[in-house]
Amino acid sequence: MDMQAFATLADIERLEQNARAVVAPERSPYALIRAAALRFPAREALTFLPDAGLDTAPRHVTYRALLAGIHRAANLFRAMGVGPDDTVALLAPNTPEAHVVLWGAQLAGRVCPINYLLQPEHIAALLKASNATVLVALGPSDELAVWPVAEQVVRHHPLPLIQIRAGAHTEPGVPVLQDLLATHADDLAFDPDLHPDRVVALFHTGGTTGAPKLAQHTAGNEAHTAWFAHAFYDMDENAVEINGFPLFHVAGAFVYGLALLAIGARQVLPTLTGMRNTGFVRQYWAFCERERVTHLACVPTVLATLLGVPIDADVSSVRAAYTGGSPLPSELAQRFEAGTGIPVRNILGMTECAGLVSIEPLHGPRTPGSAGLRLPYTEVHAVPWRDGEAKLDERCAPGETGVLVLRGPHVSPGYTDAARNAGLFEQGWIVTGDLGHIDGAGRIHITGRAKDVIIRGSHNIDPGLVEEAFLAHPAVGLCAVVAEPDAYAGEVPVAFVTLKPGGTITAEDLLAAVAPQVYERPAVPRRVVLLDALPMTAIGKVFKPELRLRAIEIKLSETLRDWAPGVPATVQARDDAGRQRVRIAFAAPADEALRETVLKGLAAMAFEVEIVFA
Repeated sequence: MDMQAFATLADIERLEQNARAVVAPERSPYALIRAAALRFPAREALTFLPDAGLDTAPRHVTYRALLAGIHRAANLFRAMGVGPDDTVALLAPNTPEAHVVLWGAQLAGRVCPINYLLQPEHIAALLKASNATVLVALGPSDELAVWPVAEQVVRHHPLPLIQIRAGAHTEPGVPVLQDLLATHADDLAFDPDLHPDRVVALFHTGGTTGAPKLAQHTAGNEAHTAWFAHAFYDMDENAVEINGFPLFHVAGAFVYGLALLAIGARQVLPTLTGMRNTGFVRQYWAFCERERVTHLACVPTVLATLLGVPIDADVSSVRAAYTGGSPLPSELAQRFEAGTGIPVRNILGMTECAGLVSIEPLHGPRTPGSAGLRLPYTEVHAVPWRDGEAKLDERCAPGETGVLVLRGPHVSPGYTDAARNAGLFEQGWIVTGDLGHIDGAGRIHITGRAKDVIIRGSHNIDPGLVEEAFLAHPAVGLCAVVAEPDAYAGEVPVAFVTLKPGGTITAEDLLAAVAPQVYERPAVPRRVVLLDALPMTAIGKVFKPELRLRAIEIKLSETLRDWAPGVPATVQARDDAGRQRVRIAFAAPADEALRETVLKGLAAMAFEVEIVFA
């Protein structure tokens, strides 16, 4: 059944008058991709850019070739003994070969795509927790050093290793994925289990306590988010999107990945390093013109980066920029729309529900603070938060703040370690920990986080694990890690530390000593601030809201010295009912050019700014 593009909640409710089996008959990622390949075999599914040169020929992968590759990968893994409860781990960027592994492994057993920026010991622990029996990793490459990490990983946790050929050189003695695939048939050699309730993937996610957790995805979870997304995006098979996100993140795999594969649309994959390739970013608009891109896949920090890239190309084909992963500042959205003429729409997602909770429809208005409308056949409510728990049998009134909860076909069955489910998976609901409300039009608004998790460029960082690394240092008495705003990453960690009596180490030396012990490189704090005492609550807990405000003040005071050298300024941050507000006072006459510089520079930071002059 073809869906019309959504604009309002009434459109979704009208669709829901039909049985879900009629609206969404394909209940697994493989079934979605197969249906698209049968319908559009010669259409291009993936366009891979080997480098940032506009003159370099891209690699083109049709739907027919993609489906054949998925079949070959599934046959390979099954021949290696991978069964329904076994896992193929994937340590690779977003490339055509990685897609073949991601979807093929789900047919043979399960797949666990892993962040290659994690420490090798951490990756090895995830391999063990996921019951991985094979590791597929990007081979030697001058552009992206995944292979040295893979070699260290298998020393910690030995298992068969396959390399993806990434250039002219490969590691001698290690099987090459492309060569292995060539020895298997284009058609499936076994009858796959496509039951929507079968667990097919494990995605790691940063939790608020303890080590990162592995969220289970069923085939039905992933298919549900992927199939319904296009009606919000207003996409069909002619859509073209730049997907520069890694496949170990649900945005790259589902929100901006499988959602397009499900309808026969095309993804442009920009080099091995994606949106971290500065050469590609400089040529971004030219690639949009060349590839006739219709949709941009973003997070707020990508929007902020693109604002600084002059539009020197015809981008009239671009219909929308979708963003998620962290809060979308209204000022940033307004500036992007004014500067590019491209509408911005927001997304709310979670790893635990295959990447999507809600989407702002392209045909509806962009509403400041809104993360859009819920997916069809799902429920999202704001419920009261009392005595440290969500009251699941109650509902907040429209506009009333509560904690957001959701349930539906996209909700994960839980973590691999069931002991970690408490507090998040409750009575069939996900208790998000996000504070917000549902407005009268059904739009979901996030106003704060009940959790302490730090979101760095859509990557979740667990402050508790970073604090543990600091507390292990003999000079450290107390440590609290909070988010510092950042124009490019959205948030970065900053550590506030008190030393033990007699401790004399400097902040710089302490950071240098602890950084190698932090569980992953993105979680290493940007700075360490030494204090005589940390702010405490009445019951003796560190009061992190005050430290978040102090982190804002330190960051902005430092930044203003660069933007306005010699102009005295004071920064005051405050919390106003869960919203962070900042007042910048310049001890100088009014300067509109300076005001504009500051507002533009702070556009990607999720707080309200007031600027005053003497």
